[in-house]
Amino acid sequence: MDATTGEVAIQGGLELTDHHGSDQRARQPDAYGAAGLAAPPSLDVTIVLPCLNEAMTLAHCIGNARSALQQLQADGLRGEIVVADNGSTDGSQDLARKLGARVVPVDRRGYGNALRGGIAAARGRYIVMGDCDGSYDFEEAAPMVRRLQEGYELCMGSRLRGRILPGAMPWKNRHIGNPVLTGILNLLFRSGLSDAHCGLRAFTRDAARRLNLSSEGMEFASEMVIKAALLNLKRTEVPITLHPDLRDRPPHLRPWRDGWRHLRFLFMLSPIGLFLIPSMVLSLFGTVILGLLLARPEGQAVVHLGPAWLGPHWLPFAGAALTLGHMLFLFGVGSEVHGVRAGYRRSAPLARPVRWLLTLEGSLTVGVGGILAGLAIISGIVGGWAGTDFGPLQRLPELMLGTILLTIGAQQVFGGFLLSVIADNRADFLPASGPPDQRS
Repeated sequence: MDATTGEVAIQGGLELTDHHGSDQRARQPDAYGAAGLAAPPSLDVTIVLPCLNEAMTLAHCIGNARSALQQLQADGLRGEIVVADNGSTDGSQDLARKLGARVVPVDRRGYGNALRGGIAAARGRYIVMGDCDGSYDFEEAAPMVRRLQEGYELCMGSRLRGRILPGAMPWKNRHIGNPVLTGILNLLFRSGLSDAHCGLRAFTRDAARRLNLSSEGMEFASEMVIKAALLNLKRTEVPITLHPDLRDRPPHLRPWRDGWRHLRFLFMLSPIGLFLIPSMVLSLFGTVILGLLLARPEGQAVVHLGPAWLGPHWLPFAGAALTLGHMLFLFGVGSEVHGVRAGYRRSAPLARPVRWLLTLEGSLTVGVGGILAGLAIISGIVGGWAGTDFGPLQRLPELMLGTILLTIGAQQVFGGFLLSVIADNRADFLPASGPPDQRS
């Protein structure tokens, strides 16, 4: 690219940039995502390489990426190579420019930040991302781009269905970390992918805009797959080969720390697994205990269940389980509302029949009803107790029921206002037609 005329030289399907004035500083990470990809694409393919002191392997990776673009040129596709530099101090930036790549400086450290910055600056309608350590053969990305041309929105590489060369992946990552994390991800989100943490992947520009990715670290890999599954993007995978790392230093990845970050991210984006299932278990436990004690024959203090028995000492556990279960239910609904409003998940089918409840007015109606019912039960018990001149109180299960209804009702009232705040201060918590359409 000539710094004065803005002309672009195309060689072998690759857009080359001169090192004079070629840097494009990425916006701060908060601006990455949909807004960063608002401009129409001017090329067909962008290969994004996140870089932090990769001078040893950068020439190999850029040359490999160039070969991939030359393959795609046979399909009539033009492309570019973007090096998203995360503050290298070993001269990686100058080397990348000399090799014809476009350098995008990303100030804020982190694997996710580097990729978000590179993706936001991409000019291609198809985007390929891959690590800059020599472990991936970018020529294997050419078939992935062709899958995008067929209509898929995300194409993952699969190392587990391809080949892992000796020394390319530690034993604990190959047989424990990746299978376990991918298994949990598929259990919670049903992505249908065999290797959810593969670093070589291709996706459309529109998909990147809709996903609106926000992770700053290694959990970026999980976030992309999870949100693609939640939005039901059309996704596929192709087998690839993982090569040994070409660097002479340890990788940036820290297995235990980054494994935990992936795991916690899986649960944070799964309100059903994190909140609603525990809510159902606790609510069922509390309901059974309280129901058995309420249904006990009159004059009988305990309930016999074969050799076991339940007495009034179980009432605090039942009350705690029911109130905690309701609180977790509110947390789950809040997470669902946030996800739908943010555009990375669709509202659950079960929400449609009870949409009237997912409003501030519906929440207040249920909450006030619970408060009044609780007060009525408590008032009746206190009145009867007064008639016995406040002697021994025999109706402890009924009193617990009234207290639970009063507490849950109050939680529902205040929880309704909190849900309204999460829903951008709207009385309707969920959009009437599902998540906001980020295609428009």
